[in-house]
Amino acid sequence: MSGVLTKFVAFSTKYPITRGMASYAVIWPLGSLIQQSLLDDKELDFVKAAKFGLYGSCFVAPTLYTWLTVAGAMFPQATLGSALAKAIIEQFSYTPFAMVCFYFGMTILQGGTKEEGAEEVKQKFLPTYQVGVSVWPVLQTINYTLIPEKNRVVFVSCC
Repeated sequence: MSGVLTKFVAFSTKYPITRGMASYAVIWPLGSLIQQSLLDDKELDFVKAAKFGLYGSCFVAPTLYTWLTVAGAMFPQATLGSALAKAIIEQFSYTPFAMVCFYFGMTILQGGTKEEGAEEVKQKFLPTYQVGVSVWPVLQTINYTLIPEKNRVVFVSCC
């Protein structure tokens, strides 16, 4: 097992995006299963959980990695001021994009139509954004100031 772990660490060091992809591939399906077990009285839907893992690892992790790379290039300083600037800019750029893609994309992945996806965005975007804007700037400021760059996508996936 340690050989596999050693190879993964070497691979993820060479290709840092894979850390976040692996994290989302595990954490999002687990989150879906936990939510289902707390909210539903029926059997667990493993296909639904797998779709969360697919979406998280193949869309969220790469787009978040790209955003974090761009933000780092825009503000390369490791200061509280640059961390705050990145966190604030993110709330008006990456965050709305990510939320719309999430609600629309997950609706489509779960067999919905594009009209249903648009309705999902219409109903859930603003309430989610209002909660997110009160939490994520603080978390991202912590991320930009205390978390090593190679672990930032993983940190977000855990939040």
